[in-house]
Amino acid sequence: MNRGAVKRIALIVLAIIVMSAFANLVGWGIRAWFEDLWDTITTISTGHLVAAIALMTLQTTATAYAWYTILRFAYPHEVRFRIVFASYSVCVALNNILPANLGTIVMFVMLTTLIASATFGGIVTGFLVEKIFFTVAAIFVYLYLFLSVPGSFDISFSWIKENPWATAVLVVGSAGGLAYLIRAYWPKVLSFWERAKAGGQVLLHPGTYFGRVFLPEFVSWASGLGITAIFMDAYGIPVTFHTIMSVTGSNSIANTVAVTPGGAGVQQVFNVAALSDVTDSQTATAFSVSQQLVSTAWHIAMAVVLVIWVFGWVGGKTLVAESYAEAKRRAEEQKAAREAGKAAEDPV
Repeated sequence: MNRGAVKRIALIVLAIIVMSAFANLVGWGIRAWFEDLWDTITTISTGHLVAAIALMTLQTTATAYAWYTILRFAYPHEVRFRIVFASYSVCVALNNILPANLGTIVMFVMLTTLIASATFGGIVTGFLVEKIFFTVAAIFVYLYLFLSVPGSFDISFSWIKENPWATAVLVVGSAGGLAYLIRAYWPKVLSFWERAKAGGQVLLHPGTYFGRVFLPEFVSWASGLGITAIFMDAYGIPVTFHTIMSVTGSNSIANTVAVTPGGAGVQQVFNVAALSDVTDSQTATAFSVSQQLVSTAWHIAMAVVLVIWVFGWVGGKTLVAESYAEAKRRAEEQKAAREAGKAAEDPV
């Protein structure tokens, strides 16, 4: 065996050891997780597994390319695709094992470290641009599910029909409150925009935005639907447009309300409810857990490989560790600020 092969094997072993130590640090039971993962991948056919992994890779790559386009217009001549690709892969991997989407903040810190002119505000604005398509897609899913349930309008709007005056007062009051907030905070909004507007520069080029941001994100979203369909088929769950939309919508809601890493547990509850008409709870739970386990494993593997390839082992380990520490600090500051604001509004 040549020295290059030995070095690669040593790096892989070291990566597993460091990943295990990091998992213990953040409270992730990696041994039990690996046991569950092994049980999962040995019960799914190789064809389903390979197809799912291929779509997961496409999903991450497509969104990373959209991010690259946004940042290339924000900070010309300073952005390379492989740097964005590695940073976004770290974000996806960490969001699977850390609560409250802390991986996203880690990515923000990494990008501001790696791009000389980047500011945290500019990256946040780029994040808002990146979320435009996914927000539209989520609205589409919710509207489809809302309209596909007979009597949804009658159930949802019965209170408005029965209380027209109260509805009118509520609408007028909400509009007045919104107008007051805009007037009070508009100078701060303008000030923030001056510091962060770089992140929205791609929107000034509609053709580029739709061709190199919106379209890749559509590919990424469609890949996500395909991944869901593959795992449903692996467990004998009927694959229809409605069942895929039901699971997609339930996952979206679970990720919104969950505080556990990757929405673990919460996502399974929502998936079982979404599939209650087409399969039993045991099968729905097995499908949901399998998809989450394989997705987490593959995204972690992708992130480790890309970080080593782009930054080297020592540089990558230092960058991710320091970015994680900074992200935790920022998250704690935001939490403290929210608690202080709440205490000021509700004095005891």
